[in-house]
Amino acid sequence: MSDAADAPLFPAEWLALDAVTLAARLIGAGLFWRGVGGRIVETEAYRADDPASHSFRGETERNRAMFGPVGRAYVYRSYGIHWCLNIVCDAGTRGSAVLIRALEPLAGLEVMAERRGTHAPKLLCSGPGRLTQALGIDRGQDGLDLSIPPFRLTAPVGPHRLVTGPRIGITKGVEQPWRFGLAGSPYLSRAFREARAERPEHS
Repeated sequence: MSDAADAPLFPAEWLALDAVTLAARLIGAGLFWRGVGGRIVETEAYRADDPASHSFRGETERNRAMFGPVGRAYVYRSYGIHWCLNIVCDAGTRGSAVLIRALEPLAGLEVMAERRGTHAPKLLCSGPGRLTQALGIDRGQDGLDLSIPPFRLTAPVGPHRLVTGPRIGITKGVEQPWRFGLAGSPYLSRAFREARAERPEHS
């Protein structure tokens, strides 16, 4: 079992924080579904007042989970092709969430490889669509509590450093440096070519 899987549970009070703060604190945390998963190495923050957020124009059937309790999963299909997993956050402002963009695969690698059709570690969870396919997550997990099995969300394992930069694949709010990554990780979905200076992990 990996260190990430053995770590204490992710602090529940952190899930109530704003999306930008939580996105940074999730780097290094462990995310597992039915025992399959790994260490979070890349996230993106989406606030309720963010024009790039699904919640910006209000609650719909698709984004309803974003307006529910913090710590729940918000799962949506992107471009009609792949699923994306978000963690609902910010107890003070409904409609905020953090997109999980990439994991370092640590547990259930053979299961991941079968689902993804490849044994290349860098291709298992390096991207939001890849990681949901590898973990077996789809719309059926939308609204589920990540603190309750078969989900397991564990505290960050360090030490590590963060790097930040613009979010990917959006046309609004592009000026915000709300993409966070584990500095030097080979499992990122894309390099931080426009990254700002590295910042130390939260302690």
